[in-house]
Amino acid sequence: MCKKLLIMVLICSLISCVTGCKKDEKKVVIASKPMTEQLIIVEMLTKLIEEKTDIQVEQKMSIGGGTSNIHPAMEKGDIDLYPEYTGTGWLFVLKEPLIKDPEELYEAVKKGYAETYNITWLDLYGFNNTFGLAIKEALADGHDIETYTDLAKVSDKLSFAAEYDFFEREDGYPGLVSAYGFQFKTISEIDIGLKYQAIGEDEVDVINVFSTDGRLKEVGLVVLEDDQYFFPNYAATTIVRQEILEKYPELEEVLNTLGGQINNEEMIQMNYLVEIEKQEPKQVAVDFLEKKGLLP
Repeated sequence: MCKKLLIMVLICSLISCVTGCKKDEKKVVIASKPMTEQLIIVEMLTKLIEEKTDIQVEQKMSIGGGTSNIHPAMEKGDIDLYPEYTGTGWLFVLKEPLIKDPEELYEAVKKGYAETYNITWLDLYGFNNTFGLAIKEALADGHDIETYTDLAKVSDKLSFAAEYDFFEREDGYPGLVSAYGFQFKTISEIDIGLKYQAIGEDEVDVINVFSTDGRLKEVGLVVLEDDQYFFPNYAATTIVRQEILEKYPELEEVLNTLGGQINNEEMIQMNYLVEIEKQEPKQVAVDFLEKKGLLP
């Protein structure tokens, strides 16, 4: 009888220990959209948290629908943090009218999320993944083209191509023509998957792009400066549930390690390594952190 009682006490003690351990476990859930650069950034955030704190990380990668599904999960507390873009937060989530000035936009979306969702926007990484116009480096150098205004001055000598939708959207080609006065020699619709091939083989001179696309480096393109801020700014940073920052106060400083550390050229290079050279996002992330001296 005594032996049975002793075994029961031991089992209860073991259960109590396991339950207590789980209760004390410190953990955050990080999500990413189904985008290469988000996979890389989340691997960086995971590495920083695990190296600099005793908090465990659960990753939920490549969530279909992106912000449409991640934001509701943040509101429910199923996800604690993820990388987001100022333009997406302001226009898509808060559904506010466009703010052209990047700094004003950041302050407005930061304030809006804090007041509406109790979610905190941390320091910006430094890159802006927005829509853009790109040309070959040799063409840019030959005509001294750095901005959209420069491009407009010689647009009657150049050909332009974009996917069908870009010509139909008011915030696409029609709006650009209205803002900058482009008068391209020819314009053509092209499949989105063939744009880089077309400009690489000199079939067209100018295409529309995403400004941190890894294929920009593959073809040798430069993204011109949108000097009148026609396209919305999509500066990226980590956004976090305020409840998590209060629960783990050490987390904010660690996450802000990436503040101001990644410019557009660096993000293009990392996307290129994953998309074109087929390196693993986790390795690219760790290599970058080590190169920047951001790991202990």
